[in-house]
Amino acid sequence: MTRKRSSQTGSRNSRYRALAEFRYHIREYLHFSDQAAKLAGLEPKQYQLLLAVKGLPDDVSPTVSALAHQLRTRHHSTVELVNRAERNGLVKRSRSGSYVLVQLTKKGERTLARVVDKRLRELRRAGPVLVKALQQLINADELP
Repeated sequence: MTRKRSSQTGSRNSRYRALAEFRYHIREYLHFSDQAAKLAGLEPKQYQLLLAVKGLPDDVSPTVSALAHQLRTRHHSTVELVNRAERNGLVKRSRSGSYVLVQLTKKGERTLARVVDKRLRELRRAGPVLVKALQQLINADELP
């Protein structure tokens, strides 16, 4: 019976190890991503804003509310982020009725493209490690 308990403890611990490893690799990728943004002259949140604007589905207008939802930030925090990005020439605002739309400028497009290229190269390198860590996590969850 003692062996069964230690086996069960080992199974439970493997779940924790797998989750910890997966989170570690995600944090490593995000750290690299933040550094790539900084090297391009962007704060990480500005990069996230530009990516959110560019990456919204075609049927979603780039309103401040939609961007706040996408970024998981409060409306007023998103407004301040848009203000800073606009001052830096990365985005411009326009009105559509009572909605404020946010669009990338040419400078914003170029800057975003540079950072995305670096991030995709890193993801191609780090991706298999992330997939392996996720697979271990999924398999650890199937253990008794």
